[in-house]
Amino acid sequence: MSLEVHGQLRLGDARVGRGRWGRTNADAAPGEDGAGEHDQGAHDQGKHGGCQVGGVELDIDLVAEAGKVTALLGPNGAGKTTLLRAVAGTIGLDRGSIVLAGKVLDEPPRCFVPSEDRQLGVVHQDHLLFPHLSALDNVAFGPRCRGQSKALARRSALELLEAVGLGEQARQRPRSLSGGQAQRVALARALALDPVALLLDEPLAALDAATRVEVRRELRRHLVGFAGPTVLITHDAVDAMALADRVAVMENGRITQVDTLAEVMARPRSRYVADLIGTNLLYGTASGTTVTTDQGATLTLAEPHHGDVAVTLAPAAVALHPSPPEGSPRNRWSTTVRHLDLVGDRVRVGLGDPLPLTAEITAAARAELDLHEGDEIWVAIKATEIVPYPR
Repeated sequence: MSLEVHGQLRLGDARVGRGRWGRTNADAAPGEDGAGEHDQGAHDQGKHGGCQVGGVELDIDLVAEAGKVTALLGPNGAGKTTLLRAVAGTIGLDRGSIVLAGKVLDEPPRCFVPSEDRQLGVVHQDHLLFPHLSALDNVAFGPRCRGQSKALARRSALELLEAVGLGEQARQRPRSLSGGQAQRVALARALALDPVALLLDEPLAALDAATRVEVRRELRRHLVGFAGPTVLITHDAVDAMALADRVAVMENGRITQVDTLAEVMARPRSRYVADLIGTNLLYGTASGTTVTTDQGATLTLAEPHHGDVAVTLAPAAVALHPSPPEGSPRNRWSTTVRHLDLVGDRVRVGLGDPLPLTAEITAAARAELDLHEGDEIWVAIKATEIVPYPR
């Protein structure tokens, strides 16, 4: 089931709707008043359905506000880049609608605006700079294609390159630029078109770790000054954390959660998000201070809750003992060690039935417990460490 925002998928002032909104002004004949413009009444009263792109079913509703960065975060194959390509106009929708700043860009079979007329700036993972042109002429290329004089286009391009710290590299060709420099040229080229919205497709994925940190910092500084909506495609939670104001999680062609990054991390709605941030996520039904999980096990909560809930539990809060623990923990049981993973100076311990949890202990604690795969171990969890919230 999709996350709905007024029954449409919206890209800041750009709106990508799902299915029929009723009649929009895009239905108007060429030359008729309002042709290509979105009708607000139809927006308020319209219906929505799926959005199918090139055989990939996208069931999407999303808002990316002007002046904000919205990260579209999800695993490979989730449909993120497919959605971006549809918004950019490099592929057309089979059904659905895309509207930018009140102008219908794609609503088959009535309307399709070519990508070059969509007022979008796009930055690709692999930069896609012209190898035979200098950095200056790469940035000036878009304005020149739109009829701007060579002198004016180059003057504006130089200003943009200076703004991203590459004024001295203006005459260099892409092959002599570092990966980080090439990425900044690609950003300057996107901004040279004076876009209404920016689309960034994994812009840091091709960079090495050291360069990535520096370019991420620079990219954030430039995005803060952009007045339109920005959509960032990424599968890296660190990029989302550093660059985005809001996060939309996309899995299997659907938005499963959209909120601030802090809220997404505090209350993950899917196993993918929980694994991404490194926490345990369970589903169950609460009655008072007892949660019966979908696996049939029970957990005791510190405060009463009722109804369907999701439960998060930090791996560090899962205490391991070689024998039945003493003291006050209200949640305790025996289980087996499924696997051990060394992460830095910590060890993540995968546990078996009755609950598939991950515990996190120090390497010293692992040595003291003499833990190995298949060993029996006791688990203890304080009720105050379990965080329930409505599913």
